[in-house]
Amino acid sequence: MNRRSFLQGVGLITGGAFISLRANALTQILAGDTVKGRVIAGKKGIKGVVISDGFSVVLTDDKGNYEFTPNEKAKSIFMSTPSGYEFKTDYNVAKHYENIGGSSHFDFKLEPLKVDDNNHHFIIWADPQVKNKKDVKQMMDTSVPDTIATIKSLGKNALVHGICVGDIVWDNHELFPAYNEAVAQMGIPFFQAIGNHDMDYRQGGDETSDVTFKQIYGPTYYSFNRGKAHYVVLDNVRYLGVEREYDGYITEDQLNWLAKDLQYIKKDQLLIINLHIPVYNQVKNNKDFYKVLDGFTNVHIMSGHTHYHDNNITNGIFEHNHGTVCGGWWTGPICVDGTPRGYGVYSVNGTDLKWYYKSTGLPAENQISVYAEKLTDQMRLIANVWNYDPQWKVVYYLDDKPMGALSKEQGYDPLSVSLYKGDQLPAGRHFVEPHETGHLFVAHFDPSVKKVRVEATDRFGNKYSSELDAK
Repeated sequence: MNRRSFLQGVGLITGGAFISLRANALTQILAGDTVKGRVIAGKKGIKGVVISDGFSVVLTDDKGNYEFTPNEKAKSIFMSTPSGYEFKTDYNVAKHYENIGGSSHFDFKLEPLKVDDNNHHFIIWADPQVKNKKDVKQMMDTSVPDTIATIKSLGKNALVHGICVGDIVWDNHELFPAYNEAVAQMGIPFFQAIGNHDMDYRQGGDETSDVTFKQIYGPTYYSFNRGKAHYVVLDNVRYLGVEREYDGYITEDQLNWLAKDLQYIKKDQLLIINLHIPVYNQVKNNKDFYKVLDGFTNVHIMSGHTHYHDNNITNGIFEHNHGTVCGGWWTGPICVDGTPRGYGVYSVNGTDLKWYYKSTGLPAENQISVYAEKLTDQMRLIANVWNYDPQWKVVYYLDDKPMGALSKEQGYDPLSVSLYKGDQLPAGRHFVEPHETGHLFVAHFDPSVKKVRVEATDRFGNKYSSELDAK
């Protein structure tokens, strides 16, 4: 496909969504009307597929039929794509839904996968957050080809999908098609969560702040399945009705829907929840959210928003708060905590999950930044191990002599300070500032030492090392 026809196609996806939604607003089905339809693969009806309007959750019967009355606030009917089937997409952008309009009949057609999906992979993009054409060019020149190379490294026949956990753009909704082009080029199905910069700030309150997003990407919360993993996407950005003011909050409608959705999921099944704002420290009603997840024993949350990388375990739930695709808002090679700009790479084997953080433009083995600073009468070693969690081990060597474990400390990454500290840095976007992080490891050593090396072993037994000349 040549670039001109490709861009025209991407434009049609966006433009068509706008047109259809406006038309549907005039021909909404009446409150109390029933919607029905069928889920089929070929000519066969598929039993037990979850269908929802974001309020009700129903299963298809033995012949693949479903029927229910949508909530008066519902805007779309979506299918929780079952395991063993292809994801429906337009130019790789997920299209698992139908907008409610003049019709009351919605069929969903499935295509069986050609390979077993118990083993699969997914990519997490957090905050590409493009604001202008210059940002888009950086994304297309760096992040997109790097992600393509990572996808290829997973294997020729590997099943891979992507999830963007919000801030697709930076308030400039005219750039949604540019992101769609990036998704199309990456060549894998991509699902989207809404971020605070993806919202409409002049449409009213929270209930209307997602109008544009829904026109292009459909419902802001939904679920799907692959293999033995159940995926949920949520909207945890609550617009407060005053321009650009928001907080982290998961609405009661979503929590009620989530409880209904999860009733069909085994408690020990792998559950992957994707949203924008980190739950453990920035969602006001996170206790209500955790309560819905009570009893589930294999839960991982994927978030973004912060522009730093952090792993947190709360109530037995592992939250991966990702470093961003854009790093420090496209001003430098790192996030505000020193984590290189990049994305998460996850591998699912049955109900087991493994992962690593991929730095854009650097090999997958790049997992540590090491610095040596001169003090008055000694040297200080600082190692930034950005994907650290409590099951990692971090040790160091001085002139190849093992010295044991490094001390974990809170502090600032030296490179982030040099690139972002001060009201004149970075050029063009002076608001970017270094952020303290808890994944720094420190030791002091004699100035006579010539070489220092840091070795980190992750929870999966993978070893990573980085060394530098201390002189």
